[in-house]
Formats: sequence, C-alpha cells, structure tokens
Amino acid sequence: MSTEDEDGGTPAVETVRVWDPVVRLFHWSLVVAFTVAYLSSEEDSALHVYAGYVVLALIVVRLIWGVVGSRHARFGDFVRPPGEVFAYLRGLASGRPRHYLGHNPAGGWMVIALLVSLFAVTLSGVMLDTAEGGALAAAGSGSVAVIATAHADDGEYGEYGERGEGDEGGEEFWEEVHEASANVTLFLVFLHIAGVIVSSLLHRENLIRAMVTGRKPRA
Repeated sequence: MSTEDEDGGTPAVETVRVWDPVVRLFHWSLVVAFTVAYLSSEEDSALHVYAGYVVLALIVVRLIWGVVGSRHARFGDFVRPPGEVFAYLRGLASGRPRHYLGHNPAGGWMVIALLVSLFAVTLSGVMLDTAEGGALAAAGSGSVAVIATAHADDGEYGEYGERGEGDEGGEEFWEEVHEASANVTLFLVFLHIAGVIVSSLLHRENLIRAMVTGRKPRA
C-alpha cells in the first residue's frame, strides 16, 4: 500500500524494516575489514593480520546471528532449495524475477559462498600467522591452530629453534590456500556487487540504501 505526500504529488512507497542493526553493522564492518586486509596484503604488515582476525570474528558473529537473529537474518529464511534458485535466475534472465522481501534465493547462496570463502581466507591466514610466530603466537594462546600447524607441517625445530623442511612445506601450502581463497573471494565480491545492481534495477529498489537504513519497499 502507498500513501500520497503532503503536496498531493507522487505517492510515497510504503517501506518495511527488513535488516536489523546487527546484520547492517556486520555487512559494513565486513566491507571495511576485508578492504583493509586486501589493500594491506602486499605490505606484510600487522594491519593485514589484525584486519583478518576482525573478519574471522565477524564471520563467527554472523553464523550465530544466522541461527538466533531476526527473521530475515536467519539462514532458514534465505537458504533456498536449488530448484528455487534456478527458477529465480530464469526469472532474472527474462527480466521478471520474483520479488523477495529478504535475500532472494541467489543472493542467499551468495551469502553462504562468501562466508565459506572468507573462512578459508582467514583460517589459512591464521595458520600462516601462527607458523611465522605472529600475533596469535605472540599472545601465547597455545591455540589449536598452533598444534594443528605443527602436525600439518610434520617438521621439528632443531637445537637452536630453526624450522625443518616440513615446516617450510606446510607454510607454503597455507600460503597457496590463502592466496587462492582470497582471489575466489574477490571474484565473489564482484559477482555480488553485479547481482545487487541488476536486482536493484529490475526490482526498482535501492538495495545498498536498504542495507544502510534497514528498510525496503513492501512490494
């Protein structure tokens, strides 16, 4: 339903709150943290490392909120069966996609793909950081990541603490995983942005503004 403005001009479209503050804060914090991590990746700086830990923390928060959060924040609301995803994509290709108040089926699976790829990036980054005696190791955490790295590397430290060949091999493995998963994530980000633009045009709604205000047109 729509209402006329005070001047009797164009009707104002009725909006409804869709995205809660946690979802919006997560989204824009993730944008900033990933951007900082990506832009500082060539500098081998502490900023890159800590930005990665922020991304990992945000992923954990989103996973929890995807179970206990508000209606449209929950995975059960937007993770749809493959048949529904393909039906939406066919509608998108024809220029007449079905409208969803929350994430559409394709967007829902994009959320999952981004979370998985970002987790691969951050996990491999943590393994690299601990192997190199970085921030996590310096904190003396004694975490499972340190133990897992030692077993994965299958290398032993010599009398003076030098790393063995196995340790270097394990570090090289995690470095390759880190780089590959970062590139996959960047590709998914561009695909996500393209999807947002296309959906905004076809549905005549500003999805970027909706992620700021939390509100979308009801229809």
